[in-house]
Amino acid sequence: MTINYAYIIIAFAISLVFSLICTPIVVKMCNTHGIFDLPNERKVHKYSIPRLGGTLFMPSLALGVIVTLLIMYQGINQELEIGMSNVMMVIGAILIYLIGIFDDLKGLKAFHKFIIQTIAALVFPLCNLMISNLHGLFGIHEIPLWIGYPLTVFVILLIVNAMNLIDGIDGLASGLAFLILGSFAYLYYDLGAYLFCLISTSLAGATLAFFFFNFYGKVGRLKTFMGDSGSLFLGYVIAYLAIKYQMSNEPIGFPYREESLLISFTLVFLPCIDVIRVAILRKLRGRSMFEADKTHIHHRIMQMGLDMHTTLGIIIALFVSISLINYGLYVGGLQTEYIIGVDIIIYTLFIWIVTLLKA
Repeated sequence: MTINYAYIIIAFAISLVFSLICTPIVVKMCNTHGIFDLPNERKVHKYSIPRLGGTLFMPSLALGVIVTLLIMYQGINQELEIGMSNVMMVIGAILIYLIGIFDDLKGLKAFHKFIIQTIAALVFPLCNLMISNLHGLFGIHEIPLWIGYPLTVFVILLIVNAMNLIDGIDGLASGLAFLILGSFAYLYYDLGAYLFCLISTSLAGATLAFFFFNFYGKVGRLKTFMGDSGSLFLGYVIAYLAIKYQMSNEPIGFPYREESLLISFTLVFLPCIDVIRVAILRKLRGRSMFEADKTHIHHRIMQMGLDMHTTLGIIIALFVSISLINYGLYVGGLQTEYIIGVDIIIYTLFIWIVTLLKA
């Protein structure tokens, strides 16, 4: 079945409107029951902010996709095929979502969250949704299962925690997520993978609604944070979309596309490389990788004396620039490993410069 742009707009609009309507209700509930993200020495904000805005991501996504599919298939004598990978993703997403809510309400040690994230990540390779081909990276194509399984789990955990940890200033996690999800929506539409297009589009709608309240909302009125329930869920769905997109020559994959791995890599590179850098620095300093500090990219930029809005603009510009550079280098014929090397150099130089300019 083909899909036109009207269905994409419907999915986006349903999710967006639902989130816009429900977010004030969630904020009021948080204010009533004292569910706040409290300021401390390692956080940027100085006021107590309601922290459950991200709880609407999952219901908004589900509502947008389900209603749109019902409209699409109305009057059509054709069954919607939902594969095992989709079912397993839903199970894993619910687990991630629930543990995020529990952490927002009661608090949970980082190590315990990591264990549960690992369990949720294991559902991917268990249903053959995994990285099994490096598409010529370093001359490697197909890789054996004993490498593909742990590599897939590692990548999922990396993306999930990257989106969680980069959620440090207004609009950053949601702004990056919106760009990533919008890109996947276009890519999946171009592939004819309309279910994944709708998933990307619906979650993008919810993310945009949250961005509005998070970035423009006033403290004490409608401003809210997404909390772990939102950032972990965003990371899990983005990891799913990224891994699914790069799959090829598989029963549940797509036709072979040489550039698919590079595209998935490009879209998640910035938050992932930042969390890798921070983890390495903490380890070198003899500290736990789960210990919070102020060494992430947004902290470094703000230490130059810039405000949150300017910092957000700089990071978004860096994300867009890297994406455009990668596209130009690929079209120019540069091999994937060299493009990845260029990305790492750009990021390293950027961090070095902002560190030198620290106020």
